[in-house]
Amino acid sequence: MKRRTLIKGIATGLSSLYLSDLYAHSLLASQPIPRMAPGPFLPTWDSLRQYQVPDWFRDAKFGIWAHWGPQCQPERGDWYARGMYQEGSDQYKYHLEKYGHPSKFGFKDVINEWKAENWNPEELVTLYKKAGAKYFMAMANHHDNFDLFPSKYHNWNSTKLGPKKDIIGGWAKAAKEQDLPFGVTVHASHAWTWYEVAQRSDKSGPYAGVPYDGKLTKADGSNKWWNGYDPQQLYAQNHALSKDSLNDGSMGGYWDWGNGASIPDKAYCDSFLNRTIELINKYGPELVYFDDNVLPLLQVSDAGLKIAAHFYNTSVKKHGKLQAALFGKMLNEQQRKCMIWDIERGQSNQIEPLPWQTDTCIGGWHYDRRLFDNKGYKSAKTVVHTLADVVSKNGNLLLNVPVRGDGSIDSEERAVVEQVADWMKINSEAIYSTRPWKTFGEGPAIQSVVALSAQGFNEGKGKPFEAGDIRFTTKGKTLYAIVLGWPSDKVTLIKSLAPDNQAGNVSHVSMLGNDRLNFEQTSEGLKVQLPDQPPRKEAFVLKIEGAIV
Repeated sequence: MKRRTLIKGIATGLSSLYLSDLYAHSLLASQPIPRMAPGPFLPTWDSLRQYQVPDWFRDAKFGIWAHWGPQCQPERGDWYARGMYQEGSDQYKYHLEKYGHPSKFGFKDVINEWKAENWNPEELVTLYKKAGAKYFMAMANHHDNFDLFPSKYHNWNSTKLGPKKDIIGGWAKAAKEQDLPFGVTVHASHAWTWYEVAQRSDKSGPYAGVPYDGKLTKADGSNKWWNGYDPQQLYAQNHALSKDSLNDGSMGGYWDWGNGASIPDKAYCDSFLNRTIELINKYGPELVYFDDNVLPLLQVSDAGLKIAAHFYNTSVKKHGKLQAALFGKMLNEQQRKCMIWDIERGQSNQIEPLPWQTDTCIGGWHYDRRLFDNKGYKSAKTVVHTLADVVSKNGNLLLNVPVRGDGSIDSEERAVVEQVADWMKINSEAIYSTRPWKTFGEGPAIQSVVALSAQGFNEGKGKPFEAGDIRFTTKGKTLYAIVLGWPSDKVTLIKSLAPDNQAGNVSHVSMLGNDRLNFEQTSEGLKVQLPDQPPRKEAFVLKIEGAIV
């Protein structure tokens, strides 16, 4: 099938009625097609350039994310629904032992095992607000193509199968009770190529040549638990494989539908469009994150542009002004004016002119029991250091706390969250509603920064932070210096506040959570005498008055 040309524009002045009629197809023909919200935004890049990042998001700085779905049920790490079909992989071997061969027990059957029996969204979101989160986001679907809300356009969803619960509805209610802006993350545009591994069969062993379950059809469900459900609506594998599909590492090359990727048909694109519009209409999220290069299906469909315009217009209608935050990866300079640039597991190395976001995790994206067993989570210290670094560069941090298959978080994760809460209780003044200073920071770690790669992924690759590493934020005429380690001689030197740096005359220095401190402004910088112990071990904050901000 030839690649379709992306619709690049719609004439200015196109009526909202015509915009509503652009949807010409529905996967489930019996269901009404959701209408696109009229408003100032059209599904074109020129129109989306009207976007301005809302102040509430710029002030929030810190959000927590539940990247949770049926792939957490095996508790064996990220991308389980793909790895279980890759012969010889860790997840394949684990699947054989726990569930059986993927020709007999596929991912559809893992979904059936997932019950979320201990899920308490109210308790978790309350904990996350205590930790300092100013917004909360929940995964609405992953590359596994399973919707976590009652979609009229997709029978494979969590209200009909698996836990038989409205997961997004539960998270949304809990966020509203805590007065937190609520967001959803949408990943399902990639299922077409991501699930191609389910078309395979073993190359050796007793099941050699026996196909996995990726090509099953509705007719194969007779006398099965999934009778009446079409596995192809989940797997979307009624198509030829992408070029080089048998190479397990090829998926990254297909992310923007290049390098010989099989191109999805209209029904697939329309289904994704309808489901996402329905999700926005049903829950009214303030934030939407796409796990896509720029926008979903951008190179083969205008679905992503339509969703962006609809999301913005619904926000304008709801609030009287645009309050929406929409995220995409690998944005060029023009696209960053239309939405918010998201960096996965990494940070910018400079103060960005426009607000941006890092998304990262204290463990794997999907729950992995081995990280609990081996105490492999990020520490609260690492989380705090990441937050300080990101905020100093005009960014926000979205932190995933992996949720177990049963809907709970483990004791090690809870300890990290509670330690972050304790730090924020003392030091959040230097985080919320702040803006960057003239420089984001100083210290030895700056000399070993690692450039961003693809979507990000430079996290933890530079030199670890130490007592000489400082990150700056400002609020009004106050400068905050977030010091990322405790000096052995109890003296902090801030070189950026030397008089020859035109820093002004410092008049007052105190430590958040402590008293006023003695200081001296010398040609070397601002020397601050510290107390015997810091308020918290992760980092401490100096509040400085009189410096030029």
